[in-house]
Amino acid sequence: MNQNMMMQFLKQGNLSIPIVLMDHYSQLGLNETEFLTLLHIYRFIERGNEFPTIEEISDKMSINIEQCSAVLKGLIQTGFLTIEQVKNQQLISEIYSIEPLWEKLVQYLMREEQTVQEEKHTSESLYTIFEKEFGRPLSPFECETLVMWEEQEQHPLILIKAALRESVMSGKLNFRYIDRILFEWKKNGIQTLEQAQQQGRKFRQHQRQNPQQPSTQNSGTVPFYNWLEQ
Repeated sequence: MNQNMMMQFLKQGNLSIPIVLMDHYSQLGLNETEFLTLLHIYRFIERGNEFPTIEEISDKMSINIEQCSAVLKGLIQTGFLTIEQVKNQQLISEIYSIEPLWEKLVQYLMREEQTVQEEKHTSESLYTIFEKEFGRPLSPFECETLVMWEEQEQHPLILIKAALRESVMSGKLNFRYIDRILFEWKKNGIQTLEQAQQQGRKFRQHQRQNPQQPSTQNSGTVPFYNWLEQ
């Protein structure tokens, strides 16, 4: 067989696999062995063998029959693969279906798209929220600070909003105070809104039990009130 014939031979019987599946199978919860097992089943189905034996699947891979059986069982239990019954005249036979895999992929992509849209909407409205609370347009420096919190410090948007709310409740509505809150939350591993709210309640309770006068040193600067100090 010459080179041209070999090239033509290699191009025969190509299996079409969505690139998006190749990019995101690990995010779906599949490891490489599980993913390849599903691809081999897909290949068998495409070639007319809708219920290949464990031996046939294992023969195409580097795992033995026992390992292949365990992988198939796991794929069925996790909902990536199903065994369905089909009736052909008077005969009932079983077939593999990888429709659950496609459904999981579609659901994942829809969730990702929803998350992107929500983050986009939240990001666009963040300036409006701050301007509403401050009762004025933000200065260029304050706008840059919002960008820094998001892009450089990578504070979650929901926590930036929560820090703004904490500053309002504390009567310390300024960017330096909000920045201090975000710094303390990050230092203490606060990652969710629930954790931030709980920390805020603890701080306010501490402040009520141990009232302190704000420092009067460096009167030209905005005082820090030791937010979240334990």
